[in-house]
Parts: sequence; C-alpha cells; structure tokens
Amino acid sequence: MPEPPRFRVDELAARAEISIDTIRFYQKRRLLPAPAREGRVAWYGPEHLERLARIRDLQADGLTLALIERLLAGEIDPTDIPLAAAVATADAEREEFLTLPELAERSGVPFALLESVAREGLLLPRIHDGAERYTTADVAIVQQGLALLERGLPLPELLALAREHTEATRAVAERAVALFDESVRQPLRASDLPDDEKAEALVAAFRQLLPTITTLVAHHFRRVLLAVAQEHLERVCDHTELAAVSEEASRRLEQGFPS
Repeated sequence: MPEPPRFRVDELAARAEISIDTIRFYQKRRLLPAPAREGRVAWYGPEHLERLARIRDLQADGLTLALIERLLAGEIDPTDIPLAAAVATADAEREEFLTLPELAERSGVPFALLESVAREGLLLPRIHDGAERYTTADVAIVQQGLALLERGLPLPELLALAREHTEATRAVAERAVALFDESVRQPLRASDLPDDEKAEALVAAFRQLLPTITTLVAHHFRRVLLAVAQEHLERVCDHTELAAVSEEASRRLEQGFPS
C-alpha cells in the first residue's frame, strides 16, 4: 500500500489556499489536529486538508469559529447546525456586505468616528465569510446618526443613550432567545421526528419568528416613544407648538420612521 501524501506547512497552505498564519491560528484554537513531527519538521496529511476544507465550508455557511470549534469537538447536535447557519445568514441574500472603511466611504461618516462607535459595541457587525462586515442597512443608520449630530444633539449624550439602549435591547433579546429555546427548540429536539425534519422545523420556526418579533418590538417602541413625546410636550410646550408637533409626530411615527 502506498503511503498517504504528507505536506510541510507551506505546502498545506498552498493546497488549502490559505495563509500559514491561518493554519497556525487554527492549531492554536484546536480546530486543526497537531501535525506529526520528525525532528524540527512538522508533517501534515490528507486529514488536515480535509479539515481545512470543512472549516471553509462551515464558514461559508455563516458559522463563527467559536461554533465551528464546538461542532468539531462534538459539543453541538448536528440538528442545530442548520439553525445556526440560518441565524448567521439571516437576511444575507438581501444584503451587500461592507468593511468598516467601505461603510465610512459609503455613508460619508468619518472612519475614526465609526471605529470608536464600533469599538464600544454600539455599531454591531455581522459575521460574513468568517469576517466582521457591515451592510447597506448600516449606511442609512449611521447617516441618520450623523443627522442627529448636525441637528445639535451632543455626541457624548447620544453615545450614552445608545449604550443604555444596547443594554436594554440585549436583555430583551436574550430573553426572547431563551424563550425560543425553551418553547420551540427543546420540544423539537425531544420529539420523535427524524433529525433532518427536526432541523427543517427549527429553521422554519426561526425564519417565521425573527421578522414577527422584530416587527412587534419596532411597533411597540414607536408607540412608547410617541406616548412619552406627547406627555413631554404637554408639560413644556405652548398650545401652538403642541398642536404642530403632535400632528407631525402622529403622521411620521404611526407610519414608521423615515428611511
């Protein structure tokens, strides 16, 4: 029997079409098995090439390295993989993905400002092809943020408000995800359905619930904001201001925020 081929790290990188640094990074994260060693030379085999192809395919499906690591370690049930991919790629077919410099150029917002906002976790990227990316929807969002600054709202106070909103939104999102897990995922996992049908049902439930919950949350926030604004205006505005602003608020907020 002929011996299986073996490769030095540079040969493996060339065959897998990735960098040597990436291979070493995967080894450090235990995504790639350790090579065989002969003295100071590390030898890789077909199993390493197959593992790299598997990682590339999983990343193309939208899975993060953290999820891939758990999957390869056998810590994730295979029926959860389609759900993880659906979460990672939600709305991806309708999006154009941008780097942060591209987002700055497209939106006209200074890169340094976007970088600081992103660093504080107030501008959240998506994971696309294993890298952090922003979308065309973010272009409109950061432009609207810039419009608030141009209207005279101070940046420190806006950032503080954004932090409070992020914390509150994250708490609600965590509860929503937990509710999905308790009420949908776990009962499906415990059912007698075949694994492929469990996976399909999980993905279908997620794709139905995501837009539904998003619409409900956005609608409720608009209504709460309208009510709070009305209460504030009744305290501080005169009759003419109140009538004019109330009419405009009702027209815009009931129809949704302008894009």
